[in-house]
Order: sequence, then C-alpha cells, then structure tokens
Amino acid sequence: MQAGSVTGGIHFHGPGGEKDRPSPGSQPRQLPADVHGFVNRVHELDQLNAVLADENGDPLVISVCVIAGTAGAGKTSLALRWAHQVQERFPDGQLYVNLRGYDPGEPVTAQEALHRFLPALGVPAGSVPQDIDTAAALYRSLLADRRMIVVLDNAATVGQVRPLLPGGPGCLVLVTSRSRLSGLAVRDGARRLTLGTLPQAEAVALLRAVTAGYRAEDDLTRLTELADLCARLPLALRIAAERAASQPHLRLDDLIADLRDESALWDALSTGDDEEAEAVRTVFAWSYRALSEQGARLFRLLGLHPGPEFGLQAAAALAATPVPRTRQLLDSLVNAHLLEQMGPDRYQFHDLLRAYATDQAQREEPAGEREAALRRVLDWYLHGADAAQSWISPDEQHETLTPDADEVRPSAFADYDSAVDWAEREHTNLLRAVRVAAGTDDRRAWQLAVVFWNARPSSAPVIEWLAVGDIALAAARRSGDRRAEAQLLTHLGRDNVRVDRLSAALDCHRRALEIRQETDDPVGAATSLNLIGLVHLRRRRLSAAADHFAQAIPLFHAADLAPWVAIVLSNLASAHYSAGRAAQASAAAQEALAAHRALDNPRGEGNILRVVSCLQLEEGSAEEALNSAQQALDIALALRDDRLEGFWLIALGDAQRSLGKHDDALTSYQRSAALHRRLGNRSREALAWYGAGQTYQALDRRPEAAQFHQRAVAAHRELGDAWYEAVALDGLAGAVVADDPGAAAGHWAAALELVSGYDDPRAVATRERVEAALGRN
Repeated sequence: MQAGSVTGGIHFHGPGGEKDRPSPGSQPRQLPADVHGFVNRVHELDQLNAVLADENGDPLVISVCVIAGTAGAGKTSLALRWAHQVQERFPDGQLYVNLRGYDPGEPVTAQEALHRFLPALGVPAGSVPQDIDTAAALYRSLLADRRMIVVLDNAATVGQVRPLLPGGPGCLVLVTSRSRLSGLAVRDGARRLTLGTLPQAEAVALLRAVTAGYRAEDDLTRLTELADLCARLPLALRIAAERAASQPHLRLDDLIADLRDESALWDALSTGDDEEAEAVRTVFAWSYRALSEQGARLFRLLGLHPGPEFGLQAAAALAATPVPRTRQLLDSLVNAHLLEQMGPDRYQFHDLLRAYATDQAQREEPAGEREAALRRVLDWYLHGADAAQSWISPDEQHETLTPDADEVRPSAFADYDSAVDWAEREHTNLLRAVRVAAGTDDRRAWQLAVVFWNARPSSAPVIEWLAVGDIALAAARRSGDRRAEAQLLTHLGRDNVRVDRLSAALDCHRRALEIRQETDDPVGAATSLNLIGLVHLRRRRLSAAADHFAQAIPLFHAADLAPWVAIVLSNLASAHYSAGRAAQASAAAQEALAAHRALDNPRGEGNILRVVSCLQLEEGSAEEALNSAQQALDIALALRDDRLEGFWLIALGDAQRSLGKHDDALTSYQRSAALHRRLGNRSREALAWYGAGQTYQALDRRPEAAQFHQRAVAAHRELGDAWYEAVALDGLAGAVVADDPGAAAGHWAAALELVSGYDDPRAVATRERVEAALGRN
C-alpha cells in the first residue's frame, strides 16, 4: 500500500512505500468452468456485449449488470458463458462467489465474500480486516487500478452486493438473482437483463445438444413436447436430457409418458400458483425415481447436510457407506445432473435441488434414520476439527469426545498446512453444523463450537464465530455443563476484544471467572483474571489491570504452568509501564524476559522486548532501546506475523527518532501504518501517525507534523479512546503553537479535560505538563 493511501493524502518522508502493498501474487482466476453444451441465448449475449468498453479501452458503458430471472432459467450458465468469452478484456483476472441467496441454509454475507476475495487479491489471510467497512474499503483500493470482472452469483439482496462493488471504472460486476435488485439500478446505475424461459426452438436445441452422440436423432414433435413439459427452463431441460441420454434405447414416447404421469401426480398435489416451479419439481421427481435405491437414499440424505457444499468423506459419513461406494453413487448423481461436482471429491447442489432433496428426506426417511445420519456427519466434522486442532492450536486442551463410530472416518492430517486447508475448506460447514445441532443435540453443538474455535484458521472472520458462539453458549447452558459454559464465555470474550467490543468482552470474562471460582477451577480462574486484566489494560484502568494480573500469577505458579506465568508477567510489566511506574515495570519485564528465553518462546520474548525498549528510551538509553526494538522486530519477521511486526515497529521508530535517525523513523512508522491499515487496527495505525507527527516536529516541518497529529486525534476520538486522543492533541498543540498559539491553547485545554479522569503517575505528569503549557501553574 502506498504511503499516500495509508494517510489519506498525507505523505511520509522517506523510502519504502511500494513494498507495503499487499503482494499481488498470481492474478485471481476464480471463474468456474464454462458450461458444457451451452446453446443459444444469442440475444442476451449481445445485450451483455453492449456493456463492454470499446476496443480502444475506453471506460465501460456501465459497471454493474444484473441478470435476473426465475429459478432454473440458466442465469448462472449465461453469466459464466459470457464471462469466459470476455475474460481477455479484463486482464487483471476474475473474482467469483456464489452468494447462495436462495439456498435453504444461510446465505453468504458480503463480509464472508470479502474474506474470500481479499486473499485472492494478495492480502495475507490473517491480515484481512474483521470490520466489514474497513475490508470493503481495502477491497475497493486494491481494485482501483485494475481491470477485473467480478461475478456475484445468486444474490438475494442489495445488501449482499453493494459492499462488493469496486469503486474504479475498470471493473465490471455481473450479478445473478431471482430478484430485480432495483436498488442497484437506482443508486449504482446497474443495467438489468431479465432472463425468461427459452424460446421453443432454443429449448429443443438444448435437448439435442445434451443428447447428441447418445441417441439417434429424436423426432422434433416429441422433443418439443418434452421441452414444454420442462417449462422450457434450462435446469429442467438438462436433467431431462441427461436421463434421455442415459437410456438411449428407450423411446422418447415412453420417457414423455413417464414424465406426464409424474406431472399428473404433482398437479394433484400442487396449488397451481407457479406452473414453472411445478414443472421443475416434476422433472426432479421423475429423475429422482429413476435412481437406484442406494443412489436415491444418498440424494435425500445429502439434503440433511448442514452446509451448501460437501466432500466425499462427509457424504460417506452421512450415508454410512464405504468411501469407494459413496464415490460411485455421487458420480451417478452428477451424471443425472442432480448434483454438481466442483472439484476432486467436492460437490454441491443447485439450491432448488437441495430443497427438493431435503423435502424427500423428510417424506421418505424415518425420523430415527434422519437423526442417525445427521449425528454421523456432525461427528465427522467434530472429530475432523479435533484432529486439525492438534496442528493449528497444539497448546490448547482437547475436548473429551465420544469415540468414533464405525461409520465415521474422520480426516487425518500429515502437517500444519493440510490441517489449515481442511479448516478453511470446511469453515462454513462447521459454523452451520453448530446451528443445526443446537436445540436437538446441545452437547454436540457446544463441542463443535469449542473444538472449531481451537481449530479456526486465521482467515476466518471473527464476527461469524461470535454469532455461532452465542448459540453454542445457550446450548451449553441447556445441557447444564458449567465448564463448557465458562470456556465458551472465554472464547466469546477474546473475540469481542478483537472487534473492539470491550464492555461485552469484560462481561463474558467476569461471568466465566464466577463459574470457575464456583466450580473450584483455579487454572481457569487464573485464565479469566488475566483476560480481565487485558481488557482493563485496553481501557487504561491500569491499577485494576495490574491487580488482576497479580492475582493470576500465583495461581499459574501453583499449577506449575511456567509459560502462563511468563505471559502474565509480561502483561503486568505493560500495565506498570503504561502507568508510569518505571521501577515496577522494569522488575516485571526483566523477570518475564528471562522466563520467555528459558522457555524458548520467541513470541513472548519479542513482546516483552518491546516494553523493555520503551523503558530504556524513557531512561535515556536510546541505543539500548534501539537494540531491544530491533531484536523484537527480527522475531516478528521470523514468525511472519504482521500484527506483531506492525506494533513493534512503533517502538523501533520511537528509538530511531530519539537518536535523530529521522528517515529511518519515518520508514518504520510508514510500514507500521500500512500494516495496521491492512489489518483494520485503526488505533495502532493512529499511533504510527502520531510517531510520524513527532518526527516531523523534530525536523521542524510543522505543517506536516500537524497533519499527522490531526489524523491521529480524529481516529482516537472516533474510537472513543480518551487517553490517546489527549496524547495526540498534545502533539498537535506542540506542532501549531509557534504559528497559532490560540489554537494550541485550545488543543491543550481539550487534552487536559480528557486526562482529568485518570490518576496514574503518567497521567498526573501529563496533566501537570499541559497545565504548565497553558500557564496554569
């Protein structure tokens, strides 16, 4: 990310801007395969071609196009066919997401889509902002100078689409929906193309295209009759054609008669309100009843699967059939066009077919069989997540799970990467598994949530787990498991901190602490005390933070948990440093540093080295401070951790500025601001701006110093962080006092009011200095 984009028009002095852009990687090529046997829709393709820029590369006529139409009309097929035809006009690549707006399960949110798009655009998965507005802004920035086509398939609402619209003129968004999405036309200038049923000739041509090479040429009259029975909808036509192709020796008259019989059955059961929907359902039933007994059973059981897509092994667990046989049955469903294969051993339903499969399961499977099938697939996900946890979070305690059933063969992982790949692939299914289990199998519901929390990939949006965590918490309470309730409250508290919901986090951790004290769980209580202390530290309630850390340390000592003792000592040192209690901070920091080094814990070592650097700088030992900060930064780089690098760069910049290495300091602050902008951490981004402002002040470049301080003031004010807003106001006053003493006095007065609520030594010293600047003492 360029320096200018980081600061909104304010430029850092010095080199290094270009290296802070997210790595472009390879150009994303996310379009699914082109549709086999696509025919006709010539007029609609011409309409889509009309929105393109001309051959000279002039801007697009429009930037958003909506393909609307009834279910099964072939919207996705048309979108993919055209996108493949014009992909060379968009040399920077393609993005694709199925928003599943009409799926029987949960739709894909815009936030989830951004968490898929941004890594494809070069943003490290762990660096994708959790906040949707920040993520959308980063997405628009990355697409600003690119020429890409973005396909948003199966959108139900404008809200799913709007955050995914690029801001620049070079990109085209192609949306498919059953809805007209009128808001996109009104506000975003979208052009709408409405897709109806196929004309009779084109419907017949589609039947011929699918059956070509499998059957002798069928009579036009009979093909026309078959097309009409399918309501001339492409989805129904393809299913019917696949059945005809699979039975080349059966007369078309017999197939049509069979379909008419099925149609008569549905006519008796239907309301007649939607002839097209009834025609599609008739074709589904006709094709379904032609399946083998095992194939039909697998089809309807797959309708019980919690998520929209699934793998071979999950299907085998659901049906309790061996993997080789399951693969054969899945192939038969793909061949019948009742299932779509997305990749090796990966499958999904069309949303209409999924709804039909679910309905058939409810009609034909006994309740006991449905419950057993769902239990098996939930166990497959549960034990798979437990195996992934061993690689992703090896230090976290495993849940005690029921042994694997004979029908369930959970995934095994050879290394960290394969475990993360599985967790990313199954992320949506695991979240939905918790929702499906809650209320009927509460123990499995909360176990799924806890185990998945420990096996969650860094790319997973925190906000999604928070919603599921609440569901799991209610399940744990219904099941009466107090330990599980405390554990879920702890996870919810941690994730609330990550999205800056500090009051909610504090409430979760306090409730967890009460449960752990009531159930005589000293280690759990120590964990909660430490986490409460961290929330107080974020809120600058420094005495309360230090008190909670001090209570946690002996409990961890008594349990002989040396790594946790070192961690809490580091937190205690941070609390004392923030309060301006240098001696106490230094004693805790040196004890923590020795402990982390003895434990060979580089992450903990780097974290406390940052505090040591800050202490050394205040003591006047700038060279030592620079050395400590550089050691910390080297650790962050070795760990390839952007969060740690961004934070510790601020300490490095402070030491460099103190030594008069202003260019180096500005480079450090620039890199820190860029990383924090990418991570969505606006508070720490503003701290980097403050450092840059102080550096420009040292260079006597007051206008630039004031600009950076103004940005820091605005950010901290918006975040409700009174302390750092006051610090930034103090810096701003110092930058403008020579040119505008009146304005400086106003800034100092505002800072004085903000720090009046704090009584720690650092706050008292700040208040006295500002009062002196205002001539009040």
